[in-house]
Amino acid sequence: MRKASRLFEIIQILRIADAPVTAARMAQSLNVTARSIYRDIAALQAMRVPIQGGRGIGYRLRSGFDLPPLMFSIEETEAIVLALALLERTGDVALKEAAKHVNQKIAAAMPPPLRQVFGTKALYAWGTVAPPPDRIDLAMVRAAIRDERKIEIYYRDEQGRTTQRTIRPIALIYYSETANIVAWCELREALRNFRADRVDSGSLTDAFFKGEGDVLRSRWVAGWKSNQSEPSA
Repeated sequence: MRKASRLFEIIQILRIADAPVTAARMAQSLNVTARSIYRDIAALQAMRVPIQGGRGIGYRLRSGFDLPPLMFSIEETEAIVLALALLERTGDVALKEAAKHVNQKIAAAMPPPLRQVFGTKALYAWGTVAPPPDRIDLAMVRAAIRDERKIEIYYRDEQGRTTQRTIRPIALIYYSETANIVAWCELREALRNFRADRVDSGSLTDAFFKGEGDVLRSRWVAGWKSNQSEPSA
């Protein structure tokens, strides 16, 4: 276990303890030596974490210092940070903006003594960044998926032919070059994939498909697993 993770776990152990906890007990729980725990306690105290006690009598966390009700481990937080970095590679402008706010909230929720652990940016997601589609708002598509609301689109196929479609969107697939809208196409009467960069226009309708989203998604997943291919529009 890395030191940053141990520091976090030590605070968690002391936070929930009803009585002083010895270094030997924490060492056994974290699979390290008691000497490592003594060094970690000293490091936390140097960061002004209010830990009281000493060798032989155990340690406790002074009241008044606490973590937020929902807190992630070091590895869990790094996983979130990397996932948010990967969002920067999508063409979904609203999701990218939301990712920035999530990053800020995570940083604000970290206890000040541990916040410096995340002060250095060490996780990056390199690769091609997908441009946002010009003619359809992916945030609108995501809202339609959540609300099970139909969308009317004008779609251009590989040959450049444009057709008007009413679709029931059920999923979004983000690729490095574009996003695909998975939807039931009422024109083709089948599940189809629509490249967002080929949608010439898109707007919400007043029609809904309440209760059908999960059923259509199950059919789509089952079909994908059996065919390992995604039918285009």
